[in-house]
Amino acid sequence: MARAARRARPLIGACLWLALAGCAIGPAPLAPSATLPSPSGTPVAPTVTATPTATGSAPTPTLPVNPCLDEAAGLSLRAQVGQLVMVGVGGGLDAAERRAIKANLVGSVVLLGAQDGGVRATRALTRELAGLNPEAALLVAADQEGGLVQRLRGSGFSRIPSAARQAKLADAELRAAARGWGAALGKAGVLLDLAPVADVVPAARKLSNAPIGRLDRGYGSNPAKVTAKTGAVIGGLADAGVAAAVKHFPGLGEVTGNTDHTAGVVDRVTTARSASLQPFRAAAEGGVAAVMVSSATYSRIDGSRQAVFSPKVIGLLRGWGYDGVVISDDLGAAVSLRRVAASDRAVRFLAAGGDLVINADPALTGAMVRGVLRKAKASPDFAEHVTGSAARVLLLKSRLGTYDCG
Repeated sequence: MARAARRARPLIGACLWLALAGCAIGPAPLAPSATLPSPSGTPVAPTVTATPTATGSAPTPTLPVNPCLDEAAGLSLRAQVGQLVMVGVGGGLDAAERRAIKANLVGSVVLLGAQDGGVRATRALTRELAGLNPEAALLVAADQEGGLVQRLRGSGFSRIPSAARQAKLADAELRAAARGWGAALGKAGVLLDLAPVADVVPAARKLSNAPIGRLDRGYGSNPAKVTAKTGAVIGGLADAGVAAAVKHFPGLGEVTGNTDHTAGVVDRVTTARSASLQPFRAAAEGGVAAVMVSSATYSRIDGSRQAVFSPKVIGLLRGWGYDGVVISDDLGAAVSLRRVAASDRAVRFLAAGGDLVINADPALTGAMVRGVLRKAKASPDFAEHVTGSAARVLLLKSRLGTYDCG
């Protein structure tokens, strides 16, 4: 049985991290997946060992065993699947959202729409959400990027500038600002920020790039600069005990349409070796808590599948030694998914190597969960992946201090 009622025991090395980062208001500081952020904000690569292959080809990274694996395996299959779903909640908590969370043992929620009540009202909402399914140690997330994409506002939440404006700050200054933004989130009970945006938008595409450039959501067109700025934000949030989900892998900088509103969005430029992947690779190797995968199609990586359904795209992350949580972009309300049956969306994402499904349409939750349950009962290999993904999510919660993996 899950031990969500007890706070997780302190992590080894937490005191050292506190000494480096300084005291933060809110929950205990978060240790990213494999390492801690360095004082400068530069990601520190996780320690992995390489297993030589018989043919002498490039070695495959061997990652540490997840300490939450036994805990995940001890959950019912239904509870494991619930850990892999993040349901969208609008301005409040309506009856449909409540039913979707309780009936499906949902383990995560993302706050959508305008949430203008400030820290106090948001905290009341997150406590109510946590009470719906206490054993799941509900994780609450929000899109708190800044600029036009800031879900949480009101008393206690400062107005966050757009990424384009954040990029003008020195790295240390940006990290300090992100620490403050993270502290407000932590007070409100929101422990996962679906940010920062690591998409590199070429200068020539800024006005034609609907999802990022046109909205000033990106940190620029230079991969090295974007790497530095996203690293500063990830480090600042971690200083405040809040996890980051860097997005939208492998990048939306070369597309025109927005996958939330447009079907058939294709990137015909990005390859597995493109310089624009640098910010994502640095974040992954630095142990960022989560990486969000785009629902666009990348014809020069895998032209036959959208990225969220592509083992090749998600395999790039795993090939870098990343064993954190791979989270999808929205698989519920996004127009780019309309042609895929709701019962197949979560199954295809998980089968491709993903871990946590974002579903902005609570009405589709039951269909998604039933699809995953059917597949897991029919396929031992898929069921094993479900358990492993649940363990990754539980490990993230453990590092946030909301779940005890023993």
